[in-house]
Amino acid sequence: MQKRILVVDDDAMNLRRTKIILEKQYDVILAESGEKALQKLENESIDLVLLDIEMPGMNGIETFEQMKGKYDEIPVIFLTASGYEDDVMSAIRLGAVNYLKKPFLPQDLLERIEKEFEKK
Repeated sequence: MQKRILVVDDDAMNLRRTKIILEKQYDVILAESGEKALQKLENESIDLVLLDIEMPGMNGIETFEQMKGKYDEIPVIFLTASGYEDDVMSAIRLGAVNYLKKPFLPQDLLERIEKEFEKK
C-alpha cells in the first residue's frame, strides 16, 4: 500500500508543485492551513507530514504543538522559506525529524522522505 503524505501549506502553488513531485510514489493529501491539517489527521491515516512554518492563523510550529501527544508516531518535515534559524531550531527541538528550505529541489524532498520511511 502506498504511503500517505499530508502536505500543509497556505500557498496553492506550493501545494500543487509538491503534489506533482510526490504523487508518482505516494498518496498525497493537501491542507491549506494548520486547522485543516489537524482535521485531516483526525480523519485520515497519515504516514508523514510536510508542514510549512509560515502560515496565517495557526502557523506550522503551533500546528506541530497541537499534534504533539496525539500524533507523535507521524514524522514531520518542516518546509520553510524563512531564513530564521530560530524557526528551524524550534521545530527540531519540538521533535521534527527534518526540514527543507524552499524553494527545494524535487530530489532533495524525495530523499528526505525516503530516509524517514526507511527508519520504519
